[in-house]
Amino acid sequence: MQFTPGQLVVHPHHGPATIADRKVRKVKGDDVAYITLQIHHQDLTISIPESKAEEVGVREVCDRVRLRRLLEIIQEPTTSEEQQWSRRMKANQEKIATGELERVAEVVRDLGRRRDSKGLSMAEKDLFRDAQSPLVAEVALALEVDQDRATEILELVATGTPLTEFGFSEENEDAALV
Repeated sequence: MQFTPGQLVVHPHHGPATIADRKVRKVKGDDVAYITLQIHHQDLTISIPESKAEEVGVREVCDRVRLRRLLEIIQEPTTSEEQQWSRRMKANQEKIATGELERVAEVVRDLGRRRDSKGLSMAEKDLFRDAQSPLVAEVALALEVDQDRATEILELVATGTPLTEFGFSEENEDAALV
């Protein structure tokens, strides 16, 4: 992946970021290229060796195909759910820790349904917010909407609103979004 200042990327733990700068620094006598990320929604700037960016998980914003897949995951039936609270919590924390959006979408789906049917403990409510945050950011960036609209879209998708309502169709993935 090529990195250029001004480019919008996603950091797996901090969320959306803009590449603020690209510099070469001397490290132990070798020239090492670094990218500086300005994290959105936080007063945080981080530098990462460019050669390690993919390993860290810095990536481009989701394209329409991947976003559609994430929304489909939210609509899929819940997989078998651990009944013991502590095991369920640990399994969900592990999924979130991977930084993989597909796994995070599973947590949002499962905790959202549990919230609506049985309610969530305080720890699970916090975990739900932690899981929902990167998905909201991704939807907002990919669909070019604000955070509130992205949250609304996720809630609507979770309650079964067809993806065609948001401009997705099997035939034309490039359809305009509402």
